[in-house]
Amino acid sequence: GLVEVQDEGSQIAALLADARPGMRVVDFCAGAGGKTLALAAEMRNQGHLVACDVSERRLERATQRLRRAGASIVQRQPLSSARDKWVKRHKHGFDRVFIDAPCTGTGTWRRNPDAKWRLEPKDLEELVAVQAEILDSAQRLVKPGGRLLYVTCSLLAEENEQQVERFLAANGEFALVPVQEVWAATIGKECPVETPMLRLDPARTGTDGFFVAILARRKAEEAAEG
Repeated sequence: GLVEVQDEGSQIAALLADARPGMRVVDFCAGAGGKTLALAAEMRNQGHLVACDVSERRLERATQRLRRAGASIVQRQPLSSARDKWVKRHKHGFDRVFIDAPCTGTGTWRRNPDAKWRLEPKDLEELVAVQAEILDSAQRLVKPGGRLLYVTCSLLAEENEQQVERFLAANGEFALVPVQEVWAATIGKECPVETPMLRLDPARTGTDGFFVAILARRKAEEAAEG
């Protein structure tokens, strides 16, 4: 338990959340807790971090890992669905909402090449719908001035840029934050992309394929001006 192995792309995604000590943060699709661990480390175990998932079994596994790592700021929150009543009760309550969305996993095919044979066109259609529902629900948790991070380990535009564009078109109170700005503040080296959304892939960056979009909810006065 002294070391947790994680792909560099996963670590970069967690760093770009810019989760700081004392913040209130949600890992909305926490799964087995890999990125929850990374977020807790960035927060230096100070603040409040909620690990949500629809699978209690996976959350139980995450709990064991978090306990072993001494991440005492994490609260486990099982959800019945993306529209669980817990989300409505905590509207605008968090500085950061991190969504590591369920996806096709095409960015991990270098490690799991057999996965390509299990993917069918209908799977993509279903996942895109699930991702949209998760985004539409989880955005309610973001407080004015807070940020929503949408992350996938996919290389497909339908799950990435197109999903974010759809969300922004339907949610005018959110704006895209150029990844270069956050990269400079959190990682400090030269950002590997010039586009406002981050796309990593094995050929260019030597990581798993990852996509990250950083969205900020405008503060009340900014929304009024807009």
